[in-house]
Amino acid sequence: MSKPVFLLTPPFTQLNTPYPATAYLKGFLNTKGIAASQADLGIEVTLAIFSRQGLEKLFDRAAGCTEKSDNAARIIALREDYIHTIDAVVLFLQGKNPTLAHQICKRNFLPEASRFAQVDDLDWAFGSMGMQDRAKHLATMYLEDLSDLIKECIDPHFGFSRYAERLGRSANSFDELHSFLQQPYTFTDELLITLLEEKMEQVQPGLVAVSVPFPGNLYAAFRCGQWIRQHHPEVKVVMGGGFANTELRSLSDPRVFDYFDFITLDDGEAPIENLLRYIDNAITETGLKRTFMRKDGAVVYMNNATCGDYKQGQVGTPDYSDLLLDRYISAIEVVNPMHSLWSDGRWNKLTMAHGCYWGKCTFCDISLDYIRLYEPATATLLCDRMEEIIAQTGQNGFHFVDEAAPPALMRALALEIIRRKLNVTWWTNIRFEKSFTRDLCLLLRQSGCIAVSGGLEVASDRLLELIQKGITVAQVARVNRHFTEAGIMVHAYLMYGFPTQTAQETIDSLEMVRQMFETGILQSAFWHQFAMTAHSPVGLNPEKYQVKKETEAIGSFANNDIVHTDPTGADHDSFSFGLKKSLFNYMHGKCLDLPLQKWFEFKVPKTTVDPDYIRKALDADLHVSAKPTAKVVWLGGQPVVEHFVKSKKGNQWAMTSLTFQGKRETLNIRVSEAQGTWLAGILEQLSPAKSKVMTIQEIKDNYDAAGLEDFELFWDNKPVNGLYRVGLLTL
Repeated sequence: MSKPVFLLTPPFTQLNTPYPATAYLKGFLNTKGIAASQADLGIEVTLAIFSRQGLEKLFDRAAGCTEKSDNAARIIALREDYIHTIDAVVLFLQGKNPTLAHQICKRNFLPEASRFAQVDDLDWAFGSMGMQDRAKHLATMYLEDLSDLIKECIDPHFGFSRYAERLGRSANSFDELHSFLQQPYTFTDELLITLLEEKMEQVQPGLVAVSVPFPGNLYAAFRCGQWIRQHHPEVKVVMGGGFANTELRSLSDPRVFDYFDFITLDDGEAPIENLLRYIDNAITETGLKRTFMRKDGAVVYMNNATCGDYKQGQVGTPDYSDLLLDRYISAIEVVNPMHSLWSDGRWNKLTMAHGCYWGKCTFCDISLDYIRLYEPATATLLCDRMEEIIAQTGQNGFHFVDEAAPPALMRALALEIIRRKLNVTWWTNIRFEKSFTRDLCLLLRQSGCIAVSGGLEVASDRLLELIQKGITVAQVARVNRHFTEAGIMVHAYLMYGFPTQTAQETIDSLEMVRQMFETGILQSAFWHQFAMTAHSPVGLNPEKYQVKKETEAIGSFANNDIVHTDPTGADHDSFSFGLKKSLFNYMHGKCLDLPLQKWFEFKVPKTTVDPDYIRKALDADLHVSAKPTAKVVWLGGQPVVEHFVKSKKGNQWAMTSLTFQGKRETLNIRVSEAQGTWLAGILEQLSPAKSKVMTIQEIKDNYDAAGLEDFELFWDNKPVNGLYRVGLLTL
C-alpha cells in the first residue's frame, strides 16, 4: 500500500501508559516495511479537556445546566480556581512539576468538592506513603470532581478509563448503540473528532485500524469509524482488539459495516497483512484471515485456513513512536497497592508468552486462540526487545501482560537480565504454583521484579478443584510467603459466586484471605463476582456445573456474558459489600481480629476454618533437599580470600577465610584451605555471566575431581549454607 496505515486507540483506556495493541502492530508492520503511524486519542482527549482552554469550554457548557446538584453548583462556583490550577496539576501528574506536591498536600491549593469527602482519613489510608503519592491521590480526586461535573451536566457517559461503557457491555443487539450514534456529538465527541480530523490530515492513511480492547472504547471507536466513513470514504476502516475477539465472534448485524469496512479477530498481524494485500487487489476476499465484512448486504466471515499466524520471534519489537510518552499522567484513584501500579507510572508493555501454559481454568475463555495457543518467546529475544524499547522510550519499567507468565521462562528472563546488567523494573501475572520457590523469588527480585498478581479465586480447595486451578490454598500461602520474603508484592484476584458455592464456602474463603493478611503474606487483593462467559467451560457445559442459563449469548451483535442462575449456591450478590469492605480494611492492617459476622448485615455461618490454618500451612513448608539436576547461581561478588594457619593443642591446619560483602551485610566463613580455594573458584563459575548454568550434580563432580571429600556434608551445612544470605541460589 502506498499510503500508510493509521493505528488508533479511541478513548479511553489508561491515562498513565498507552495500551500496547497499536505498538505491537506497528512493530510487526516495521518488519514488513509497511509505513504506519499511531495515536492514543484517549490521552489526547483527556489532555484537551483538562487544560485551561478545555475547562473554559467545559464551564461555559456546564453553565447551561438548569438542574444541578449542590456538588455541581459548588464546582461551577469555583470555576476560576479550577481554571487557574488545572495546567499545573496536569504537569505535576505528568512528573514535570514535582514541587507542587508540597502545596497540594497542605490542602489549600486545590478546590475541593464531594470526592474529597473520602480523603479525611488520608493518614489511615496511605500510612507512611510519601508526599508525592499523597499529592497524586489528592490531584486525582480533583480531576474526579471535574469528571463528576462532566457526567452530571455535559456528558453522562464520560469516564476516565471508559466511555459509554454501558452501551458496549453485553449488547446482544446493536439497536441501542446504533441509535445513540445518530444523536448529535457530545462535548467529548467534539474534542475526539477534532483531534481525529487533525490526525487524518497529517497521516493521509489508506487504512485506519481501530483497536477496541474494552467495552469502554466501543462507542468512541464507532464514532471514529462513522466520521471517517462520512468524510474519507476512500479510506478503509478495520476494527480489532480484545472486545471484538471475545464479544463479536458471532456478529451478523450488517449495520455495523456502516461504520467499519472490516472486523478482524484474534492476533492481528496476519489479518492486517492480508487485508492490506486485499485492498491492493493482490488477493481476493477468500484470502482474508479471520475477517468479517459485508457482502451483498449480509455479514460474511472470511478465514483463509492455509494462512498461518506468525510466531513470537517474527512479530517484531513493539514500537511506541508517535505516542505522546511524556504526556501520560499518573493518577492514584484508590489505595489498593496493585491498582496504583496499574495507574501510576509509565510501563512498557510486553508479553513473555502467547496464550496460557495452563489453559484449564473452567471460568476462562480457554477455547479461544488467545488463551488456547501457547507459545513462549525466548529470554534472549525478550531482553533484546526490552533493550530496544528502553532506547526508544527512555523508560525502563515493564509490565508483562501475560495470562500467566511461565515460571521457567521467568527464571531464564531474570538470569538474562542479570547477565546483561539491565536496570529494569517489572511485574506480571502468574499462577501460584509450587515452582515459585524461595530462591526463584529471590532471583526474580534481583532482576527487578517488584510485584506479581495471580488468581487465588475462591479460597476453597473443593472449588479450586472444580475450577481446575491446579493449586491448593496451602500451596498459595507458601508461594505468597516466598514472594513476600523476597520483597515482591503479591496481589490476589479473588472470586465469589462460582457455581455451587455455598454461603459456608464464601465465609470460609474470606477467613482464608483474612489469615493471609494477618500472617503478612498477602499485600493486595480484589474480589470479583463470577461471570459466565460463552466461551468458557462453564458457559459451554452449564449442566456439568449445576447452573442454568437465563439467556443464551446469541444475538446479532455482542455475545459473551450469559445471565445464569445457581440453584444450589448461595445468594452471591448479598455478600458483595461485606467482602469488599472487609478486604479494604485487611489491606491496611485493620480489623483483622473482628468476627467475620461484623462485615455483613445478615446472618452468615461461622467459619469452619482452623484459626491457625495458614500459619500451620506455612510451618509445614519444610526444607526439601534440592534435586541433583537443580541449577545453582551465585549472584554475589567475589570474596576477599585470606589463608591462615589454625593451631590447637599442638596441631595445625591450613585454613582459608572468605569475606563476602553483600548489599546489606558482611559474611565471613572459614573452611579448610583446600575447600576455600575450591569454593572461591566454583563461585566464579556460578556467576550468571557464564554462558552455562551448573547443576548441583556438576558442582559435586567438580568437587570430587578436586580430591575433596564429603561434598554433601560441606555444601549443605554451615558454613557454606550461610552463602544463601548473600546471593547463592538453587533453582
